This record gives sequence, C-alpha cells and structure tokens, in this order.
Amino acid sequence: MEKRFKKVVKNPETGRTKTVRYGQAGKAKDGGDRIRPGTKKGDAYCARSAEIKGDWKDDPNSPNNLSRKKWKCRGKKSMK
Repeated sequence: MEKRFKKVVKNPETGRTKTVRYGQAGKAKDGGDRIRPGTKKGDAYCARSAEIKGDWKDDPNSPNNLSRKKWKCRGKKSMK
C-alpha cells in the first residue's frame, strides 16, 4: 500500500528532486483521520517516534520529522 503523504524536495546545489513519502495510508477505524494531534494516541505516537535511532533530527525532510510535524509533536507530547 502507498504512503499517505508525499513531499517533493529539491537539492539547491544540484537541482535534483527527491520525493519523500511518509505517513500510514488509509483512514482510522471510525472513518476519520488517523492523525489526531492533542490526543492520547498523539502523545503515544510522539513518544514512540522520538525514540527512533538515527540522524533523522538533522534532516527536516526525513519521513519521521515530516510525520512528527503533522502530529504537532513537541518533544514527547502532541499539541492541539
């Protein structure tokens, strides 16, 4: 299944473009949006994604950073 969102990123030095795909596809069980900032589910996601290892914090266009922005994560909490 495809990812839900995508962002086209252009490298200013080389001019090359790259498509970054992120986010789980589909809808929630109740038919609404999966991403619900400011909820217990959002807090759980932010806490979980903050612990992911690697250098994703240095890259604003990493899939993890882009997803955390959608969930409105501030540290391990999801804001309304």
